[in-house]
Amino acid sequence: MITLISLLLTVVAAGLSIFVGVLFIEIAAATFLPQAPPPKSRSPRQQRIAVLVPAHNESLGILPTLADIKSQLQSGDRLLVVADNCSDDTAAVAAKGGAEVAVRTDPTRVGKGYALQFGISHLAVDPPDVAIVIDADCRLSDHCLDHLTITCAEARRPVQALDLMTEANSSPIDHRIAEFAWRVKNWVRPLGLKALNLPCHLLGTGMAFPWDLIRRSDLASDSLVEDVKLGLDLAVAGIAPMFCPSAIVSSCFPLTPQGASTQRKRWEHGHLHLISTVVPRLTYSALRSRNVDLFVLALDIAVPPLSIFFGALFISFVAALLAALIGVGWIPLALSTAGLLLFVTGVLLAWSKYGRDLIRPGSIFSIASYFFAKLPLYYEFIFRRAVSHWIRTDRTGVE
Repeated sequence: MITLISLLLTVVAAGLSIFVGVLFIEIAAATFLPQAPPPKSRSPRQQRIAVLVPAHNESLGILPTLADIKSQLQSGDRLLVVADNCSDDTAAVAAKGGAEVAVRTDPTRVGKGYALQFGISHLAVDPPDVAIVIDADCRLSDHCLDHLTITCAEARRPVQALDLMTEANSSPIDHRIAEFAWRVKNWVRPLGLKALNLPCHLLGTGMAFPWDLIRRSDLASDSLVEDVKLGLDLAVAGIAPMFCPSAIVSSCFPLTPQGASTQRKRWEHGHLHLISTVVPRLTYSALRSRNVDLFVLALDIAVPPLSIFFGALFISFVAALLAALIGVGWIPLALSTAGLLLFVTGVLLAWSKYGRDLIRPGSIFSIASYFFAKLPLYYEFIFRRAVSHWIRTDRTGVE
C-alpha cells in the first residue's frame, strides 16, 4: 500500500511539474529573450480588408468600437456588423455608426461561431484580401489593423493581436489579480512563444485571416471556446496562428457581479473542458504526425488557469509532505516542492515585468485568497453542471 501511495503521488507531482515547466519556459522567454520589431506600416496599405464585428445586443457600447475601426480603414475596406439574434436596436445603431449591417435570426443556433460563419458568407460576395474579427466591446490601438494585416499577408497565416482586459482604477485587489492573470495568459505566454518562434492560440477578438483560409474554415459552433478550437483546427492543418503584440485590442471586465461570474465561468469551464477532452487527442495526433506546432499548442492549453494550478500544486505538496512524515518516501515531496517553487518563481518573474503597475509587492501573495474565492467555480465544473454552451456576458454598468 505504501509503495502504491508513493507511486501515485510521484506520478501526480511529475505530471504537474511538466506543465509548470511549460509555463515557466514561456514566461522566461517573454522576459529575457529579444523580441522582433513591429511590422513597418506601409502608406497606403496594399491589402484590402474586411472587419467583421459579431454583435448580440451590443447597442449600448458598440459605437466607440466602430469609431476606432473606421478611423483605421482605407478606401475599399469594409466594416460589417453581424447583428446576431438581437432583441435590441444593435442593427440600427451600427448602421447609424457607419457600418454595413447583416441581420441574423436563428434562435436554434446561438453562439458567436454561427455569427462569424454568417458574416463570412455575407462577405464572400465581394471578398477582401484579409478578414479581421473584432468584438463589439473592444478598443483598438493606433495602427492595429495595419499591423495585423501586414503580418497576416506576409506570413500567409492567421494572426492574433494582443488582447487585453482591464479593471477600473479603483478595483479591489482580487480584480487586479484577475487582470494580472489575464495578462499572463494573453500577453506574457504568447510573447514567450513568439520569442521561441512558436505559434499561439486564437483568442476570439483581434484575429486576422487570409481570405482564402477563412472562407474554407468551419466556424459555425456554439462552443464556449470557439476561437481556441478554430486555432487548433488550423494547427492540425499545418497553418497555426502567430502572435502580433504590436496590434492591441482592449476591453473592460464586466461591471456587474453577474456579468463577471458568467464570463469567468464560460472561460474557465471551457478551458477545463478542453483540457479534459481535447488535449489528449491532440497530443496523440501531434506526436503521430510530428506536428510540432500542434504539440506546442496542446501543451500550452494543458496548463490550467493560474488559480486552480496553484491549488493543485499546493494540495500535491501538502499530500506529499504528510506522506513523507509517515514514511511513504521523499521523492514525491521533492518533485512537488520543486514544482511549487518553480510556479511561484515564474509568477513572480511575470509580475516583476508585467504586473507591478497592478499589484503592489505587499499584495502579491493575495493570489492565495483569490484562489479560495474561486473554489465554487471549480466545484461546479467537477461535481455539478459545467457550462456547455455559449452564453453572452452581461456588460451593463448597472449593479
